[in-house]
Amino acid sequence: MTHTIALSFEDGVTRFIACGTGETVADAAYRSGINVPFDCRDGACGTCKSFCEAGSYDAGDYIEDALAADEAAQGYVLTCQMRPKSDCVVRIAATSAMCKAAAGTFTARLSRVEQLSATAIRFAVKLEAGAQLSFLPGQYANLAVPGGGEVRAYSFASLLREGEVEFLVRNIPGGRMSSYLSERARVGDAIACSGPMGSFYLRPVTRPLLFLAGGTGLAPFLAMLELLERDGLGVPAHLVYGVTSDRDLVLVDRLEAFAARLPGFSFVTCVGDAASTHPRKGYVTHHLAPEHLHCGAVDTYLCGPPAMVDAVRQHLEAAGVVPAAFHYEKFAPGAQAKAA
Repeated sequence: MTHTIALSFEDGVTRFIACGTGETVADAAYRSGINVPFDCRDGACGTCKSFCEAGSYDAGDYIEDALAADEAAQGYVLTCQMRPKSDCVVRIAATSAMCKAAAGTFTARLSRVEQLSATAIRFAVKLEAGAQLSFLPGQYANLAVPGGGEVRAYSFASLLREGEVEFLVRNIPGGRMSSYLSERARVGDAIACSGPMGSFYLRPVTRPLLFLAGGTGLAPFLAMLELLERDGLGVPAHLVYGVTSDRDLVLVDRLEAFAARLPGFSFVTCVGDAASTHPRKGYVTHHLAPEHLHCGAVDTYLCGPPAMVDAVRQHLEAAGVVPAAFHYEKFAPGAQAKAA
């Protein structure tokens, strides 16, 4: 039996490797051409100390100088000794460049383009035969604008289904990708991609969830909700989806479908424009009910523009609420790809 191990590096690159029964993570990584840091291979030096965010494993043999008992209890591991018993997510304390583990590249073909509103476009790409892609819901890919050479970063807005994956992007007048999608795009166009990237992804669910989305920052939550629907949701999960104007509010029907099919999931939408006819006006911070904060016993995920991220952090601090976990992704419209 083999297990899939997601190696998450400090610079946001994630690589997926197969680890055989009884094989250590370090050996599996090395076999895959990834040089995770280690010196001794004997559990004595601690150089390969990493953190296992998800999954079960045999920690192996090591001395306490290499890995203290309290560290092991928190989830720290030595990859030269760790033998997975399930699929795992392991955070490596090094950059992908140091480990010679650059983001994977793949070519896909444009399969669908849909203008959802004047300000939002949804499109899908289908992997070419033989192309490989794995990612954690919440991560993003770097996509090259066909015919232009520029590269843009977009969150995956769905799970991979029969080789196809969706993206949700803001339609920016004059934007490189926006102009391509709205004016020149044709089904079958080749799009060069690389990824997955980013440390914003859904962790193992052990507490209630609070999702906060701003504009097209809804994208990663759509992929997360697909995963929760597939695997089951045993805790309450609430999403607050805020936009600037009425025309920015898209895919509410998708959220309604999730709420109907996924017990424990609820959501509200809000519009910032004071002239809006929407029943809930204002920012997401105006619609954070105490019952969704669970007195801090909640895992909070936030994806939106920098000003929104900062406002939410200040709101929680002023309310005296410290979430058990707080993961966020800041984005700017038309953001260029981040270097790996």
